[in-house]
Amino acid sequence: MRRLQPDLPLGSDPAAVRRRVEALERVMERAFAVPGLGRKVGLDAVVGLVPVAGDVVTAAIGLYLVWEARNLGMSKWQLARMTANVGIDTAVGAIPVAGDLFDFVFRSNSRNLRMIRRHLDKHHPHTRIIEG
Repeated sequence: MRRLQPDLPLGSDPAAVRRRVEALERVMERAFAVPGLGRKVGLDAVVGLVPVAGDVVTAAIGLYLVWEARNLGMSKWQLARMTANVGIDTAVGAIPVAGDLFDFVFRSNSRNLRMIRRHLDKHHPHTRIIEG
């Protein structure tokens, strides 16, 4: 059986962290194309449809990104903003129906990935990946 993607690195070096958080964000926010919607959705929106448990699981995964950011040495202010993004996504996502619609618009993992990328580009420029 052919593998679709190479194994994700397990190291703690910035390049390995970049690959892991980018892969996680892709799965959580834009893994599936929904016909007629014109927008990709991920497991965050799908799992969030399950009351309570779905929100807890997606919050835990979102906090994993914050943990990786902490390990990269990001500032407390940045970590607080990232935690707030996860908190807002979780709190509003817990509201039936409205929260599910909110998950399509407010993508906390994508916001947090942008912050991590900015940090990596500034402090670890050798990890930057040029995409064609």
